[in-house]
Amino acid sequence: MAAFVPPNERRVHSPHLPLGDHREAPFYGKDIISVSQFTRDDLEYIFGVAKEMRAMVERVGTFDLLKGKILANLFYEPSTRTSSSFLSAMERLGGSVIPISEVTYSSVAKGESLPDTIRTLECYADVIVIRHPEVGSAKLAAEYARKPIINGGDGIGEHPTQALLDLFTIEEELGRVDGLTVTMLGDLKYGRTVHSLARLLSLFVVRLNYVSPDILHMPADLIEELAAKGVSQKEYTNLDPVLAETDVLYVTRVQKERFEDLNDYEKAKGAFLISPETLQEAKEEMIVMHPLPRVGEISLELDSDPRAAYFRQMEYGLYVRMALLAMVLGKA
Repeated sequence: MAAFVPPNERRVHSPHLPLGDHREAPFYGKDIISVSQFTRDDLEYIFGVAKEMRAMVERVGTFDLLKGKILANLFYEPSTRTSSSFLSAMERLGGSVIPISEVTYSSVAKGESLPDTIRTLECYADVIVIRHPEVGSAKLAAEYARKPIINGGDGIGEHPTQALLDLFTIEEELGRVDGLTVTMLGDLKYGRTVHSLARLLSLFVVRLNYVSPDILHMPADLIEELAAKGVSQKEYTNLDPVLAETDVLYVTRVQKERFEDLNDYEKAKGAFLISPETLQEAKEEMIVMHPLPRVGEISLELDSDPRAAYFRQMEYGLYVRMALLAMVLGKA
């Protein structure tokens, strides 16, 4: 079997997609709320723009595509990657950002409703990214907004931009999605990233394995939803039976903040540890992904393995979010 070559050593040429004013483009003025709104053609379009963004960043770093445009980053929950990547994406495109990462210091602390907050911010901004602890919050925000709303994560519901960057990572790292076996491991009950990614993968011919403690199974309604689309799915409590066939191992942390009973969290938090020893039976050409942060489920020793893709995954996210901002503002 040929040795696995990291992606930075095997660049694939992407077709040129001219950037500029494209107000008739499919996503101009649209909200990004759920992965359910995307087709495979949409994904091809988004990823094409993302590749063009990567090429532009590699050539010049920043450019003025969104000069004069303003993004409001409205985060009701803590965030490092999503918040900073959207901020970086907007600034690399030449725009500006209103960062609201501590709602305790905003009018929300005074009892202001979400619709009122949104209607206020759109007076100052051209696009709003929102993260909120309640499922459906982004959809509610979009109902009241005149400007595009991008869902940065709504409770245990969805995280569509994370799913897009995850799929982009898989495609860039392995060269395809159809025919792959994707194993999701960890907190599958509360993990909004795996919920969105599983739905997005249902557009392709894939096999999904779910590996989790008994109390953190993938939600039954989501399994039924994908089964109705003909997706092959199997559940396990141990990684061993499926590791050798896995092309993508998607690891998630057990999320302490989602548990009502901390005794349940204590039982589940140390269920899995992925280390170099774990991957001894894995394929040479496979990848390990994680939305981060990690809290002990992947050892630091694994970071030097070329199959460890989680930090490259974060970089891919910058290009996808740059693409989304340009698209909804009619510049791609």
